[in-house]
Amino acid sequence: MNDSMRAKLASLGRRLEEIDAMLAAPDVCSDINRFRDLSRERAEIEPVVQKVREFDRLEKQKAESEELLSDPDMKELAQEEFSECKERLAELDKELKIMLLPTDPNDKRNIFLEIRAGTGGDESALFAGDLLRMYMRYAERQNWQTEIVSKNESDLGGYKEVIVRIVGEGAYSKLKFESGGHRVQRVPVTESQGRIHTSACTVAVLPELDKIEEVHIDPSDLRIDVYRASGAGGQHVQKTDSAVRITHLPTGLVVECQDERSQRQNKERAMQVLASRLYARKVAEQQEAEASERKSLIGSGDRSERIRTYNFPQGRVTDHRINLTLYKLDQILDGDLGEIITALITEHQTEQLAALAERHS
Repeated sequence: MNDSMRAKLASLGRRLEEIDAMLAAPDVCSDINRFRDLSRERAEIEPVVQKVREFDRLEKQKAESEELLSDPDMKELAQEEFSECKERLAELDKELKIMLLPTDPNDKRNIFLEIRAGTGGDESALFAGDLLRMYMRYAERQNWQTEIVSKNESDLGGYKEVIVRIVGEGAYSKLKFESGGHRVQRVPVTESQGRIHTSACTVAVLPELDKIEEVHIDPSDLRIDVYRASGAGGQHVQKTDSAVRITHLPTGLVVECQDERSQRQNKERAMQVLASRLYARKVAEQQEAEASERKSLIGSGDRSERIRTYNFPQGRVTDHRINLTLYKLDQILDGDLGEIITALITEHQTEQLAALAERHS
């Protein structure tokens, strides 16, 4: 552990003491917002400080064991303790470095997850439906809430486009690496000769903004059209022009929403999705401008980038960014994404640590 890292960890220890003192003060206890913010900060800092205390304790224990190595009667026991301390200290060092990595400010946000059918016609739309179910099942496993914001169903089932809002702690942090091109290889239900076809869908994961005001949208840049909603929904759908289509003229982005009960609700939801898309676009432009020669192994999030293949004949799923192949296609499509997501996060952290080491070398 280098000196700058030790200094930063020591400052976190001091900050935890400050927070504990403030939380005990009557004026803070009576201010709900301040108490909540300080409690949240404490919850983030405390696990780091606990590991630092364990690290310091093990360093002392290791030094004591090293001194005992010269004692013939204690040498064997001291050697065993020395080795255990050394191994655990190496683990803690890595864990603390990961904890100190810059965090994505969007990690705790809810998300809008967009799935669009690509090449492959009806088969691609059916695959979009499979992907939607996969993410909905994963969200269910995480005890997150889901809500279909907008959908454009295809003739044979599935979706030409579907947007789902996912509400839950850490939704963006876990699903942000899902953006990109998803490819399926299988025999379509419409294929009479049993030939394997390749189709594709694109997925985009957008952080939901706390307030639309976080992105400036000039009302004069918008064209808002209202129309009669189509599809299931009974008399309400048939008799009112409740569906809303918003076009952002400078970028050409179009958002449609018809799943809410009123035109006002559809407009509000469409504006939320538009703001999230514009925010994601702005962030992508900033990242591109600031990109170093080292490109993240997780990828740029470019929607044309093929990130994963779902091969039905072989029952396998391959994530091309990290060369991970799992022969558990059915489980993954049923929402068992944990192994893939953990591997992607680990690879991203490894890449960040390597970049950090380069800067300090």
